[in-house]
Amino acid sequence: MSAYTVTVRVGSKVTRRRVPTLPDAIDLLEMELRALGPAARRAPAKALLREIAPVAQVAARGELSGPGRLRPRVCAGADVRGDGSFEAYRGKLQRTAIAQQRGESAFDALRRVLGDG
Repeated sequence: MSAYTVTVRVGSKVTRRRVPTLPDAIDLLEMELRALGPAARRAPAKALLREIAPVAQVAARGELSGPGRLRPRVCAGADVRGDGSFEAYRGKLQRTAIAQQRGESAFDALRRVLGDG
């Protein structure tokens, strides 16, 4: 049976769950990342001589992959930014942000681009 894997990374903690369909995978990804809520908020960080704003920090990352082992058909996901916002992307090694349309959430944009919505 082909399945999709949802991987959520928060700091050093990594969880993986498998679901049978792409709609289930996107729903699970949205539920897991939204559940982080206030825990995903970050304060401005210092790096050498500059300050990194919370919106530029990735507090958590959720990835979708599958089906297929060597060349998965789907490689996409969403980041939870340090200000609590979400940004969807495509790709695994080279991520490309998915532009949201007016009134669309990052997860709706992911559904639209992946053909599930």
